[in-house]
Amino acid sequence: MLNFSVYWGARAIAGGFIHHNIETSLDDMIPVVYPTVVIYFGCYIFWIIGYLYNAAMDKRHCYRFLMADWLAKAVCFICYVVYPTTNTRPEIVGSDIWAQLMRFLYSMDAADNLFPSIHCLVSWLCYIGIRGNKKVPQWIRTTFCICAIAVFISTLTTKQHVIYDVVAGVALVEVTYRVSKLIVKKAVKKGKSNTEA
Repeated sequence: MLNFSVYWGARAIAGGFIHHNIETSLDDMIPVVYPTVVIYFGCYIFWIIGYLYNAAMDKRHCYRFLMADWLAKAVCFICYVVYPTTNTRPEIVGSDIWAQLMRFLYSMDAADNLFPSIHCLVSWLCYIGIRGNKKVPQWIRTTFCICAIAVFISTLTTKQHVIYDVVAGVALVEVTYRVSKLIVKKAVKKGKSNTEA
């Protein structure tokens, strides 16, 4: 609900604003790879697994994980309204299943709300939530990392995002994950003090 509120709320407010294109020459060099649209759509499965996995670890971790998510989404909303961005989408050529999926993606998702990329920040959050946890098997941590990176690539090869969007999404969630640790730690400490009192 938060994700869609941020996404559609920002669009409702800033839809008529001037949108800035922050594509770079490096973005122009990245090819359009139609089949990666499957990764772009399939990431929702990864997110469900990632969120449930992180939420099931323990209550404190769950609070930290969700706090990081909420803070990141709040910053995204501000960015989408204050500095709305857009990009240049290619003409989709062909009539095979991949081309049809690309057309469907473009028809349902306008070229706005790009910086930072929610796709990238959510995917990276799923990974960093377990990244340093030695109790989580290494193969699961590696799989989550690979899935997150695959989502990054798909956002670029479907031309849904540009490089700055990806970098900003990752940087934002790294910051909010650290901030959420401090907030939860402070809340737990305050709770203990109140209990002792």
